[in-house]
Amino acid sequence: MLYSFQHTVCWKEYRIGMAELIEDEMSRNIIAAAEQIAVTKGAGEVNVRKILRTLGITNRVFYNRFHNIDEVLTVVYRQVCVRMRESIISKFDPQGDFFGQIVNIVADTLTLSYRFKMGLNQFVFANDSSSSENYAWWKEEIKRLIELGKERGLVRELDENVMSYAIWCFIRGYNADALARNLPEEEAVSGFRYSFSVLLEGMKA
Repeated sequence: MLYSFQHTVCWKEYRIGMAELIEDEMSRNIIAAAEQIAVTKGAGEVNVRKILRTLGITNRVFYNRFHNIDEVLTVVYRQVCVRMRESIISKFDPQGDFFGQIVNIVADTLTLSYRFKMGLNQFVFANDSSSSENYAWWKEEIKRLIELGKERGLVRELDENVMSYAIWCFIRGYNADALARNLPEEEAVSGFRYSFSVLLEGMKA
């Protein structure tokens, strides 16, 4: 599994204050093994014993790098957040079809939720509830896009703070419910695109 620079930074930021633990290639291998088990079998199936068996390492190798399995899962979760963020940063063209791109980007976040979060369902959404940093990032990014739409004369005058929060709630709530109820991905994405397009209609100038 390949890790981008942003993923590495995300991991290192989390490890601040844990200088006594080793950070190296084996640490990344442990994280990758945990993510693979979580995505394919569910976060509840991730434990130290399975990681040791997968990588052929000892307890000492693991605990020299992490305090417990929840710490590993938290790093996995934060990397999932980074990938979700990358999806909205990398795909938006300020000069392109504004509303069409917004719908596509938001629909992509649901697709990525299925890819990255299905196996991490309960763990990820428990962490989402307490992740003020992740909430703040998304709220500001949505607000930035609303302001860009207003500058281009495409979005009517509205309170971008209120709307950015409402859109965040819509995206997160829809994703959480679709995953929790195990909706088929195609059905979930289709309904998501339709309902979000209707929401955007009310924002058009």
